[in-house]
Amino acid sequence: MGVLARSAGAAVVAGVLVLGAGPNAAVAADPGQLSYGASTGVGVHNAYEKDKYRYFADALDSGAAMLELDVWTNAFGRSWRVSHSNPLGNDNNCENAAHAGELRTKARNQDLGGCLADIRAWHDAHPGHHPVLLKIEMKDGFQGRYGRGPAALDALLTARLGDALFRPADLIGAHPDLDTAVRTDGWPSRARLAGKFIIELIPGTVEEDNPADSLWTDREYASHLRDLAAAGRLREAGAFPAVHRAQSGDPRLRYADAGLRPWFVVFDGDASVYASGSVDTSWYARRNYLVVMTDAHNVAPAIDGTNPTETQARERLALLAGRHASVVSADWYPLPSVLSSVVPRASS
Repeated sequence: MGVLARSAGAAVVAGVLVLGAGPNAAVAADPGQLSYGASTGVGVHNAYEKDKYRYFADALDSGAAMLELDVWTNAFGRSWRVSHSNPLGNDNNCENAAHAGELRTKARNQDLGGCLADIRAWHDAHPGHHPVLLKIEMKDGFQGRYGRGPAALDALLTARLGDALFRPADLIGAHPDLDTAVRTDGWPSRARLAGKFIIELIPGTVEEDNPADSLWTDREYASHLRDLAAAGRLREAGAFPAVHRAQSGDPRLRYADAGLRPWFVVFDGDASVYASGSVDTSWYARRNYLVVMTDAHNVAPAIDGTNPTETQARERLALLAGRHASVVSADWYPLPSVLSSVVPRASS
């Protein structure tokens, strides 16, 4: 698998995994037979931005394995706002579609509920679609005192996405925590996750730079999962918290409360750090943990962050799959044939 994962030019063509770069490339098995944790896909950073996709439905149509949303929760605006740099309002390509016929007909700049409505409308029109990781950066963290805490997010995800969600409870089965579940059973196959969205939560840039914020998204949502599980209510949870920023060793050791560590099975950080050799990335693959490697274009030798050649992007995908990435993230929205690629993730 490691050799295949490093094979440059891997792609998905008409739903079939293709390995190799030339016209005589060998066709392998349907990628749906791969475990979700044993495959590598390509994600789009800040897919809600209008200069990348006119509508969020276009981002979903791209075939990308991961799409990112930035969410603000502070008291200076209403609801869960989706924007890159406006903490007061919405600036995005979401339109709150009630059904597929509205996906490109309504006013944009909607809140998170509107983005989720678009996702559901698109989902209903594309049954059995590839699994999609929805990465939500909580720009300024949760604000429970304003009605925007973890439980409220769960309620919104459930109301808008419902059975389209792959939940922590779906992964944990009869195991006591997420860590035990993935290390014992791994992730379901991509075929079993067809038609599902997996929500990843990371702390936001504003939250991490706020000296007054001592409870970041990762720790707050992991505590929420642990409490729900203890109460027999884990089914209510809709998201997976991620350990943010790459580092050597087990990065969960940063959490002083050891009881939180088994609730993290998703890790998210700079691809340059993961690829540098200072991090044993095989440690993640052996334990079936997901690793999202961001800013993939900056790994030496750097390539264009938006418009690399298709060959450059595929070579970067192959390189990072060989470094055990689950998702390779950049701004390669002009390359939908690359975004829809799925390759085997190196296992050791």
